[in-house]
Amino acid sequence: MVINITKTIYKKKRFWAGVLLAQFLLFYGFSKSLLMISFFEQFFELQKEFHQILFSWLPFSMGDLIYIALGAALIYSFIALCRKKSRNTSLLKILIAVNVFYFIYQIFWGMLYFQTPIIKKLSSQNAPEINKAKKLALQYLEKCKVTRTLVHEDHNGIFVVTNLKAVQKEILFRQTQLPQYISDKKGTKVLAIKPSLFRKVMNFTGILGYYNPFTAEAQYNAELPHTFIPFTTAHESSHQLGFAREQEANFIGYLMGIHSSNIDLRYSTEYFTLKSLLRFIVEEDPEFVKSVIQNYSPGMKRDRAYEKSFIFRHQGWLDDLFGFTNNLFLKSNQQEGSVTYSYFIDLLLNYEK
Repeated sequence: MVINITKTIYKKKRFWAGVLLAQFLLFYGFSKSLLMISFFEQFFELQKEFHQILFSWLPFSMGDLIYIALGAALIYSFIALCRKKSRNTSLLKILIAVNVFYFIYQIFWGMLYFQTPIIKKLSSQNAPEINKAKKLALQYLEKCKVTRTLVHEDHNGIFVVTNLKAVQKEILFRQTQLPQYISDKKGTKVLAIKPSLFRKVMNFTGILGYYNPFTAEAQYNAELPHTFIPFTTAHESSHQLGFAREQEANFIGYLMGIHSSNIDLRYSTEYFTLKSLLRFIVEEDPEFVKSVIQNYSPGMKRDRAYEKSFIFRHQGWLDDLFGFTNNLFLKSNQQEGSVTYSYFIDLLLNYEK
């Protein structure tokens, strides 16, 4: 009797392992088909609207609760794997769960990584040039100086967002103002941008925010320096629009923030753009970058010092671990590594022409 049960479980494990392999091959084939990619783009619009209506009214992130439940189930399953009596059934359950998770992830989100890259929609597709990046960096330095004088500060003279809800509503409006030749995606209309329940852990990971494809919620770390928060929110809302690639989400966030009438969003976007340009330039001309930073306004220097202090206080092995795993994830989804900003600079310089 025990032998028969063991054989049955073994056959089921082989079956689900085969199903997982079949899924890999199936979605790989779909990624090569423009028709199927278009289908998943349209399906994304439907599931996004449904999920946002379903979960947006909650004051907390439903997606985070789902992740907590999945994490608990995973830990329980791995503990069960260590027990000889339950090892086979536990492995079978894990295989089934991986199949279900992978399938839902791919149909809700994964296939969007294979959309036509934004760079192909721009009239010019020249590689980014250092001299042009330098010129633009100087322009954004001056923009930041001006905008910085218009924002609010806390008692330490650090930039502070006074009305985050207004920033979020402005982002929803700006989604409808994106250039048609770059984005024909529908604005989300529903506000589903929430503080993450994992903010204490996120402080030590280098993760500023994330999009949950299972609930269509955008999460941000509410404990970040406020220079990060408005642009991070715009970035995550770009994922809600359906832009899966990280640097394309940065570019769409840039388009939403750079012409915004909301001063907090505009300053955060200008400051992010300036920092991205300087990161791109620093390897070629560190003296230029040093000169630009020295010419920050007093308010910008205080903001920079506070950012550096926050990062220094939260450095650790978790930061290295998440940086490594995020790098692998990006490269497995048709993207550059997490520390590379050249594609965003590519888009920025081509657009600015």
